[in-house]
Amino acid sequence: MIDLLVSLLRGVPATLLVTFGAFAVGAIAAVPLVLMRRSRWLLLSMPARIYIDVVRGIPPIVWLFIIFFGLGSGVIVLSSYQAAILGMGLVSTAYLAEIYRGGFLALSKGQREASTALGMTRLDTLRYILAPQVLRVSVPPMATFLVSLLKDTTVASTIGVRDVMMYASQQAQGGGGSFMPFIFAALLYIALSIPVVVLARAVDERLRSRGQAK
Repeated sequence: MIDLLVSLLRGVPATLLVTFGAFAVGAIAAVPLVLMRRSRWLLLSMPARIYIDVVRGIPPIVWLFIIFFGLGSGVIVLSSYQAAILGMGLVSTAYLAEIYRGGFLALSKGQREASTALGMTRLDTLRYILAPQVLRVSVPPMATFLVSLLKDTTVASTIGVRDVMMYASQQAQGGGGSFMPFIFAALLYIALSIPVVVLARAVDERLRSRGQAK
């Protein structure tokens, strides 16, 4: 049992690398995407909407195969880790853009009008008024998505990423098809998700307390 657990623990760094790498890509790239999605200009909003709908309509594993065996085997050579972070990052971008959009929709329209009346530019309104509130509203669903992303990264093992699932599969094959490695992998994923949930709650409470103090 100890040997099995030690073997699976070897995959934890790769699992966390792909998860947080993809989340970081998505968190950053989703900002311009949601601004495009909310634009009144059809030339901006329509491509963003199409991207979000198309990316969310295709399973993550298909994106990994397209990037790793398609783009990554041509002019641009990508390692399995780079392809996994890029592929899951593209998926994260679509989902996080919708989470941000939900945060904008939760805000009162009167705030923008009040900011305009005070002489604030649209950029200042976005930066100092809207963005902090959107972040505060978006933290819980972002944490939920991060936990989901942690589980979804198991597909990265299919292109060679040596994550927890890769080691679990190897141990199962070596043990004659035993399911015990997958039980341990399930417990390990639960253990990895707990700190994310706790941290998200702490950040959410802190942002709410700061918002109430203002």
